[in-house]
Amino acid sequence: MFGLSPFELAVIGVIAVVLFGGNLPEVARKFGSTYSQFRRSLQDVQQQFRQVQDEASRAMSMDTPPAKSTSYDDDEDEPNEPSAPKFTPPE
Repeated sequence: MFGLSPFELAVIGVIAVVLFGGNLPEVARKFGSTYSQFRRSLQDVQQQFRQVQDEASRAMSMDTPPAKSTSYDDDEDEPNEPSAPKFTPPE
């Protein structure tokens, strides 16, 4: 648990009892409720980030122009054949 050995957990438990004594159950409840509120707000923030990311990716996909055709059939200025001379082997 949390990378702690059983001995370390026992030492932490003894220190908690010494510091908080009879108020330990109340302190544990407050800590638990604060931790759960923290987790809920963290999940809310993560959800908001995901929503913004989804909206941005949708907007990017809508704004992206269609892929330009590499065919020169439509353009009269561009040749349909390569402009380099053809190789003719010597006889």
